[in-house]
Amino acid sequence: MRNNFSQNTSIFQKLRDYDYVLLMSILILGVISIFAMYSTDGGEILFHTKSHFVKFSIFFPMMLILSFVNIKFWHAGSYLFYLIILGLLVWVALYGVQASGSKRWINLYFLNLQPSELMKIAVILCLAKYFHRIRTERINHFSTILVSLTIIIVPTILVITQPDLGTSILISLSGLIILWLSGLRIKYFVYSFILFLISLPFAISFLKPYQKLRILTFIDPDRDPLGSGYQIIQSKIAVGSGGLTGKGFLKGTQSYLDFLPEKHTDFIFTLFSEEFGFVGSILLLLLYGLIIYRIIRTGLISRSFFSRLFCFGFAFAIFLYVSINMSMVLGLLPIVGSPLPIMSYGGSSLLATMIGFSIVLSAKINHNQNIS
Repeated sequence: MRNNFSQNTSIFQKLRDYDYVLLMSILILGVISIFAMYSTDGGEILFHTKSHFVKFSIFFPMMLILSFVNIKFWHAGSYLFYLIILGLLVWVALYGVQASGSKRWINLYFLNLQPSELMKIAVILCLAKYFHRIRTERINHFSTILVSLTIIIVPTILVITQPDLGTSILISLSGLIILWLSGLRIKYFVYSFILFLISLPFAISFLKPYQKLRILTFIDPDRDPLGSGYQIIQSKIAVGSGGLTGKGFLKGTQSYLDFLPEKHTDFIFTLFSEEFGFVGSILLLLLYGLIIYRIIRTGLISRSFFSRLFCFGFAFAIFLYVSINMSMVLGLLPIVGSPLPIMSYGGSSLLATMIGFSIVLSAKINHNQNIS
């Protein structure tokens, strides 16, 4: 009788501590993404709309279930999760599905899995556990820095060779922010940045021709307006034509007349901005801002260093994905292939994001729990 009461109390406690604001924000963003996908299909329920709806309908309940898994489970399985995804990246290099000159996917029949998307979460988890166990006085030791950089560099190199420069940059930046949050001295980041600037000319020489072309297009989009510069020029026109309040749902001319390529993936924000204008874009940004705030808030109230590191790292990652995607479609950054979280079409990206949210929600439920 007492055990049953205790168990029920535990369930009620979990429900009481649940972050319903974050949950509703994710749900609202998911609903917006389905309507945006419906718009990319020309106002019809076609492939992208059906596929995105089905995946969100599966991954959202999955996130709910996983959020009730104790945060200690995520801590215990962090290294294993990282090694599994690393193994999948090696599998991709050997036997992956090739499309459009890239080898990034594993065919699971019901889903073309892109392990590099899952690695964005895996590297944050792995480093959060690693630094959770490192004593403060050992954080700046050479061995600690070497191990942490190895955790970041190995998957980054594997993803670069696919080739997928955008995702490799996001993986490395997500890992580096954990190093900074864990207390690594600023001077190491300064030295690394100087080394990066010195090696930049050499690094550019190893880029693929299309990657070099993207950089040149970023510097001067009008150099080839009907070729490499077409995408970004049309994106800017679409965003600008939306004006203050937009042209209205399903009334985006640039999108409907097919002037805008890849509107269902990396350029979904362009379509949304054309239809809902500056006001709609700001509201979408505020929704992302609320999500990031709730993740940071969970990190701030968490007792365990592991939970704090993961939440802060994941919040930064979401901020990074949103910033890079929106800067990219506005011509403020070169086009590197960075999806907008939940909004962009892509099952692997959505799956990785939902796993990240489930860990944050688990951290919120178990915020009073300390991990030894």
